[in-house]
Amino acid sequence: MIFSLNATVPVFLMMVLGYFLHKTPLVDDSFATKMNNFVFKAALPVQLFKNLSEADFYSVWDGKIVIFCFVVSLLSILIALGLSFLLKDKSLRAEFTQSGYRSSQALLGAALMENIYGNTGPLALILLGAVPLYNVAAVILLTLMAPDGHLNRKTILKTVKGIVTNPIILGIAAGLLWSLLRIPQPTMFSNTVSTFAATATPLGLIALGASIDLKKAVACVKPTLLCSSLKLIFFVAVFLPLAVMIGCRGQMLVAMLIMLGSPTTATSFNMARSMGHEGTLSASTVMVTTMGSAFTFTFWLYLLKSMGLV
Repeated sequence: MIFSLNATVPVFLMMVLGYFLHKTPLVDDSFATKMNNFVFKAALPVQLFKNLSEADFYSVWDGKIVIFCFVVSLLSILIALGLSFLLKDKSLRAEFTQSGYRSSQALLGAALMENIYGNTGPLALILLGAVPLYNVAAVILLTLMAPDGHLNRKTILKTVKGIVTNPIILGIAAGLLWSLLRIPQPTMFSNTVSTFAATATPLGLIALGASIDLKKAVACVKPTLLCSSLKLIFFVAVFLPLAVMIGCRGQMLVAMLIMLGSPTTATSFNMARSMGHEGTLSASTVMVTTMGSAFTFTFWLYLLKSMGLV
């Protein structure tokens, strides 16, 4: 239990700090938004690049893991989509689906991996297997299930461009290529990259905490609780044993837990609003899963540690 609490409590205390800083003039909405953009578009990609570029490509790459993450992500999307038809309000179905499968594994996951192991390790492979599918599915669902929604050439091109230019994907690709080619890193370069990458975790957690709005978390209680249970409990209970069966242990298994059981990413709210949806369910699920994961993730990690799997 101490191992689990040491891994999770500091991460969530940083988010609590961000929440209270948002109540002061130090961190207003504009600053929190800019800080969040900085983390996703600059600091986090550099952090992933650093961890991959310093590793041996041939020992890091595992195609089986990438394929497994893709298949599990696809199944998660289909399950969330199927359950969304239980909602009487059709306007909530796309938001429910996206919020149910889309994890904050890049930001919160990276913070947890850093706190437990001191590096993000195999998380890059998890991101590579899941993030492109996350983005494609989100655009298709939010477009087709919006009022008068339909896919067109412009939307498809925008989706492809968004994936190709995704900073997270670019950081992973650059790191893998650097490691594959075994390009040396001068000390000045390495130290600069390390210092810059170190800003990702604290700034990202503060920005995430600053974005929490407790009023929105209670806006649509029933679908929010169902979606949050799906995100924090169901997918972990169903798919994590499969990860154990294919041989995942230690750091890789924790990375799988992060993919399956980390809270819904705040990006889901931004995408929903920008594509014509109301966004309340997305915002509520982000808040509830972010707060709830402090307990559920600690429980899952404690369970894995007790079983000797991590």
